[in-house]
Amino acid sequence: MSRATDEDHRWLLEAIALSRRCPPTDRAYCVGAIVVTLDGTRVTEGFSRENDDPHVHAEEAALGKLDPHTDLSQTTMYSSLEPCSARRSRDRTCTQLILESGIRRVVIALREPPLFSDCEGVELLQAGGIDVVEIAELGPAVEEVNARLLLRECQGD
Repeated sequence: MSRATDEDHRWLLEAIALSRRCPPTDRAYCVGAIVVTLDGTRVTEGFSRENDDPHVHAEEAALGKLDPHTDLSQTTMYSSLEPCSARRSRDRTCTQLILESGIRRVVIALREPPLFSDCEGVELLQAGGIDVVEIAELGPAVEEVNARLLLRECQGD
């Protein structure tokens, strides 16, 4: 596992800011995702429920904007929340989409709280050869974006 750089912090903060554009819901997290090349060029971005699709996840939205033949082997995905590893609304999880995309590095701020499923995205990505970096000090910003869901979880609703 590599260490986080200043650029990682900057891009992950942008992904968190992007997550604030998500239409709120009581059934899914607000997540932002950005794919960036090694030289710092933004390739694509997405956020949960983008374009009023109630089921689209941030990573899926970002990757779905690209030609399927785009070479992503020299890119990093910044996702405000751990990519999903279980899903009912689509036949492939965001973890599977990332593994299939060729992305070699993923940076997250927060592991998915077990509100909807027991997520194993980090472990599955690492098992697939992807370097995963967690910048835990940015986790509270993701928790703040998703406070209405997390508060409900704490209250046992």
